[in-house]
Amino acid sequence: MVPELRRQFNDSFTPAKYSHFLDRLKQVCGTETQFRVCETPCFFPEPLLNQMARAGSEMVHQLVDSAEYMRASDATIPPEWNVPNQNEQPLFIQVDFGLVRDENGVLKPKLVELQAFPSLYAYQPAMARTYVESYGLSSDLKIYMSGLGEQAYVAKLRTAIVGNHSPENVVLLELDPHHQKTLPDFLLTRKLLGIPIVDIRGVVKQGSQLHYRDNGRLVRIERIYNRAIVDELVRKNIKLPFDYRDELDVEWAGHPNWYFRISKFSLPYLKHEAVPKTWFLWDVKELPPDRGNHVLKPLYSFAGAGIVFGPTDEQIAAIPLEHRRDYILQERVTFERVIETPHGPTQPEIRIMYLWLGELMPVMALIRMGRGKMMGVDHNRDLEWVGSSAALIAG
Repeated sequence: MVPELRRQFNDSFTPAKYSHFLDRLKQVCGTETQFRVCETPCFFPEPLLNQMARAGSEMVHQLVDSAEYMRASDATIPPEWNVPNQNEQPLFIQVDFGLVRDENGVLKPKLVELQAFPSLYAYQPAMARTYVESYGLSSDLKIYMSGLGEQAYVAKLRTAIVGNHSPENVVLLELDPHHQKTLPDFLLTRKLLGIPIVDIRGVVKQGSQLHYRDNGRLVRIERIYNRAIVDELVRKNIKLPFDYRDELDVEWAGHPNWYFRISKFSLPYLKHEAVPKTWFLWDVKELPPDRGNHVLKPLYSFAGAGIVFGPTDEQIAAIPLEHRRDYILQERVTFERVIETPHGPTQPEIRIMYLWLGELMPVMALIRMGRGKMMGVDHNRDLEWVGSSAALIAG
């Protein structure tokens, strides 16, 4: 992406440096990362990331500012998971892009998907700093967007997650958090903000208040940094100690309803040059003949589960009519492999991470590198120079 920096990195790379980087990252996180971390960071020109950030912001505002869309998205929230007291805007937004070339060969962003749910807000800057320090890269390379430095970023993250509460009364809530692949982010969040990590199954409800146990004492929960994914709670048939529908005396840092409202369900409503053509499956009367150029996606799944490339009549027929509201059909886009590596050109997927505190602000970019059909680990098995990475911004 920045040819000179790319060449310098590739020419100076050694397996020993990568090993040192991984060892240092483990020390920083306080645990092993359970997903593959790429050998290299990605060097991005600032104008390109800013272009993505603007596109993502425009899309999000199209949805949230539309009374019509908000009414339509009411149907996305399952009645048993409809949480009272929803905020007017989502607090956390992720917009994922790939890169394509236009007719003039100019790189432009194309939407993959968007989600109103927290991402790796503590892990991502820590990993980026570790790349810079371990490989001896220039300190002029930026990690944050919107002109933020580290102190300003941490202050905004603290406002978003902790708010006006004591950290003791704010919890990072997740199912079995110490066995999630996102544990490095949880541990770094605790270290950065001083908030406890709590298993959702261990919450104690008393009246309209929630508590967690700390060395035998009950501590009140006043604000929840919500990292629990409803899909997993349902799939594992988890019996919760409280009902999401209860009128609880608690604030949500990341209100759960937004997970459903801003999702793949949003894609057919978006009108933007960066959005691939997308239809709800129930609106598709006849499958397009060029099946290989389309993708079938379930609306509510995580980490690419259930995606079908080039769906057949038989695969469509296997979906009951009453469930076709839960799928979209999307134009398949081939993204450019623009990162030169010793193993050949590699495709980046760029996530612009936002905080909405008064205004929707892009704060950093998360990168996934891949050469497989998709970005997930299962699609990039036994490959090198792929996996989780960081954007280092030259500008």
